[in-house]
Amino acid sequence: MLDKAVVEKLKEIVGKKNVLTQKVDVITYSYDATADMPRQVPDIVVMPSTTEEVRKIVNLACIHNIALYPRGAGTNLSGGCIPLKQGVVVSFQHMNKILEVDPENLAAVVQPGVVIQDLNNAVAQYGLIYPPDPGTVTTATMGGSVAENSGGLRGLKYGVTKHYVMGMEVVLANGNKVRFGGKTVKNVTAYDFSNLFVGSEGTLGFITEITAKLIPAPKYRRTMMATYKTVEDAGNTVAGIIAAQVIPATLEIMDNMTIKTVEDYAKVGLPTDAAALLLIEVDGMAELVVLQEAEAVQKVVKNNRGDLNVATSDAERDKLWSARRAALPALAQLGNCVIIEDATVPRSKITNMLMACANIGEKYNVTIGTFGHAGDGNLHPTILADKNNKDEMDRVHKAVDEIFATALSFGGTLSGEHGIGIAKMKYLGDEIGQNGLDLMKSIKEALDPNYIINPGKMVPSKGA
Repeated sequence: MLDKAVVEKLKEIVGKKNVLTQKVDVITYSYDATADMPRQVPDIVVMPSTTEEVRKIVNLACIHNIALYPRGAGTNLSGGCIPLKQGVVVSFQHMNKILEVDPENLAAVVQPGVVIQDLNNAVAQYGLIYPPDPGTVTTATMGGSVAENSGGLRGLKYGVTKHYVMGMEVVLANGNKVRFGGKTVKNVTAYDFSNLFVGSEGTLGFITEITAKLIPAPKYRRTMMATYKTVEDAGNTVAGIIAAQVIPATLEIMDNMTIKTVEDYAKVGLPTDAAALLLIEVDGMAELVVLQEAEAVQKVVKNNRGDLNVATSDAERDKLWSARRAALPALAQLGNCVIIEDATVPRSKITNMLMACANIGEKYNVTIGTFGHAGDGNLHPTILADKNNKDEMDRVHKAVDEIFATALSFGGTLSGEHGIGIAKMKYLGDEIGQNGLDLMKSIKEALDPNYIINPGKMVPSKGA
């Protein structure tokens, strides 16, 4: 347990009401949305409201060598914010202000606790959007999203979080505050520190302010659902759409397991006899271009033996996308352990990876439902299991090992958007090699030599 004097000092820094010490209060900060992860109930949870309070927390932790765990909404799927040893969870839920919306410079300045959907609601009146669109967009925060470099449904056309961070303010492990970047479109002054901290999973510093890039909201869109009798035809359609030089705003896939589960869960009218379906949306500022792209998509779907339905109203469109966003919660209610991965492959290998996931499920006799962002090769094979069944969990872990090995053999990556966290630490060297691991450690130790900030995540432990 923390020394009582340290607890009292934390209460002085953030206010007594912003410090949680009772187990019934802090236990909810001992896990995130990741299943089958080690966890440790933190000693205490503090909720700062200003950058200066964050600096004082970090300075206190340095003096007493206390581990600090930054936390957004806890929606991440790699164990990134789970405490691994006793220490302090620093929750940014009170740093939730939109500090500025600047439509002239297509930018917004926000605190890390701002929910992504709230930012989009605020900028909509100016005809703008913040494009990164994770599945948990209504709860995920900007700080957590930046720390994880979140992707989402619009990643194919619009990119991921790193493409929309223009600058930030960070409190380092020594308590110093630094700022870099800003509202300028071009900025090559010094190292590109913003991109160093984006995706760093809270291991290098505390992000306390973000300058985000906005873009004009597309005026026209066409949303379609294509259904298939084979997974191969669905996968080949994805490749065919890109080969036709059409870049949809979204291009999502669900296999039969996911389709049936979502339909049972959400009752949105999905065809439960389909082997796979694609949800496709093209958008843009010119109606003629959108219609031409939709026509090109329809041709590719037809050539790959797909049946196509086009949404004729916003209500129909919203129903389709609500079905996609329901995929994970629908699958999650089928078992007491749901392991969702995000092995990502080049788009040309999407069909191979879809078939490999199905084969791996059969090989290890485990239930896998696969959905994800097919257009950018980012699949989410989701394994349903009984965590109390040791034999089954052993087979699950072997299946996960093979899923990642297969993705890497296809020229893919361990993670397209969920991050490394705890869940994928043992595979990290398989992708980046020992030299890569050594480089990561050297960066970590340059900025956080005592491994105070989010220890045990993403970077091998000190001395390992």
